[in-house]
Amino acid sequence: MKDRNFTNMTFKVRQTLTVVGVVQPDSKEFAVNIGPSDDRIALHLNPRFNAKGDTNIIVCNTFEADKWCQEQREKRFPFSLGKDFKIVIRFTASEFEVTLPDGSTFCFPNRLGAQEYSFMSFHEGARIQSIEIK
Repeated sequence: MKDRNFTNMTFKVRQTLTVVGVVQPDSKEFAVNIGPSDDRIALHLNPRFNAKGDTNIIVCNTFEADKWCQEQREKRFPFSLGKDFKIVIRFTASEFEVTLPDGSTFCFPNRLGAQEYSFMSFHEGARIQSIEIK
């Protein structure tokens, strides 16, 4: 799958983003990025099946000033090759609350501190079927 970028899809505090897709059968990883632009990413959500030296782990991070910040790693990994998934991201002023396909949740800080973001991208490894902001 090619990378898909969306601009002007405003995601604001107190809203929820739901991403539904299918992991490609040969995927090594995929990523969901949310931020003000492609060079400033508030939330980089990167499930890794077998990529960058990691196996079955979710890596989250922020990209700002041309560099990655401190990674946050989540050991829960409810993704399977070739299978459907749904990720729900609730946006608060201080953090992103991520609900994984198995219903488990974790939080990642809103390090850029904005109250809304207008850029989203989806990279490699998954076919996105729907994106909904409520």
